[in-house]
Amino acid sequence: MSDGLQAYCRECSAEYYRQRQEAKGKTVRAKVPVPRGHKPCPRCGEIKAHSEWELNATTSDGYASYFRRKYAITSAERDEMIASRMGLCAIRSKAPAVHVDHCHQTGRVRGVLCFNCNSGIGLLRDDPAAEYRAADYLEGNAWKPTLVAPGVYQLPS
Repeated sequence: MSDGLQAYCRECSAEYYRQRQEAKGKTVRAKVPVPRGHKPCPRCGEIKAHSEWELNATTSDGYASYFRRKYAITSAERDEMIASRMGLCAIRSKAPAVHVDHCHQTGRVRGVLCFNCNSGIGLLRDDPAAEYRAADYLEGNAWKPTLVAPGVYQLPS
């Protein structure tokens, strides 16, 4: 609106949103009263004290259990892994290691990598054969044709 405020109060907007979501067949989580110093877990639904959560500056309240839920490690264990690598990526040893790398099949944590290396491994679907082919390609081996007979070349398959 021209005055910088919404047309309806928060309660009416929330009720309208809930009605629209239910009309689409979606469910809306009920707002649960939470005591000060506690936070509800979205997975188990239990309300837990802040001491049971990891610190996370990107969340609105500063607490999250992301590493524990996703990788079964604490942020302190992640920080220890980064320190053991002197803060550098396990593959390139130049870029800062800030991302936890894990096997997508087993969920096992492998180490800490920079953003580019972690993304590259993920985009190659954790397939070592694809990563070897990528290394061969970068070294110029995969695309060089092989001379089979005079004037006859075989392209790599």
